[in-house]
Amino acid sequence: MKQRRSIWRTVRSLLPALGLAVAAVAMPTAASAATASASPAAASTVSSGWNDESCRPSAAHPRPVVLVHGTLENGTNNWWSFAPYLTARGYCVFSFDYGKIPGIPAMYGLGPAEKSAGELAAYVDKVLAVTGAAKVDIVGHSQGGMLPRYYLKFLGGAPKVNALVGIAPNNHGTTLSGIAKLLDVVPGARGIISGTAAGLTDQVVGSDFMKKLNEGGDTVPGVRYTVIATRYDEVVTPYRSGFLDGPNVRNVLVQDLCPVDISMHLTLGTIDRVAFHEAVNALDPAHATPATCASMLS
Repeated sequence: MKQRRSIWRTVRSLLPALGLAVAAVAMPTAASAATASASPAAASTVSSGWNDESCRPSAAHPRPVVLVHGTLENGTNNWWSFAPYLTARGYCVFSFDYGKIPGIPAMYGLGPAEKSAGELAAYVDKVLAVTGAAKVDIVGHSQGGMLPRYYLKFLGGAPKVNALVGIAPNNHGTTLSGIAKLLDVVPGARGIISGTAAGLTDQVVGSDFMKKLNEGGDTVPGVRYTVIATRYDEVVTPYRSGFLDGPNVRNVLVQDLCPVDISMHLTLGTIDRVAFHEAVNALDPAHATPATCASMLS
């Protein structure tokens, strides 16, 4: 027990240095408005259709949307704003928690990325079973925008997914503004964090996971890809590393849609209505409308 507390103190002290701990502050007011999905109070949160297994996709929106949270987030607080945005537009919406580490509550996405991708695979199968749909669309933030690519490429997900929308996704590994080098400067840091929260080190540029994910190309046939990024991203650095190459890819910079949008990594995936508008365009390109600064008020 003493060793576990010591390791956790070390991990906590290094998270800010890694730059990923920004997600842990996911707006206290938002967190209080969206209770943990495992609690009884969550029933009221999802009454409009979010995580409602009785929801059936409509002709207008024939695919359920699976939301994949980011590192140090969970399936409720990452999506407290975007999930209702989608349900209000007639989508069946589902979210879940992945990458849990024993003894670390509420902040997930810390487990080994390959294992987390397997959890996503199981959840997609569940959503397809309960809704009767043939395919899903996936929207993910940060790690959640990258992780589905492993599912598509290695776990048989491509036939089950129509579109993947990544909001500030960490697709090619992050330099964390160079601070990731601390993993090698602090004695034993890389080994400690790899042993307890591999989901962090898996996302650093040059990791074995990133090499495997991107070897042979960024995309797989049959899936449409959209990346929505911000030039002010301080977690996925450089921000263009989130962009993908390949057919059926659209890379979007929100500042090209609204020059005064100052969203950083966290806000892009939690409250940015320009990003939300563009995500919906990606889900339903046949009825897409221009995302502009006016989208902030929609």
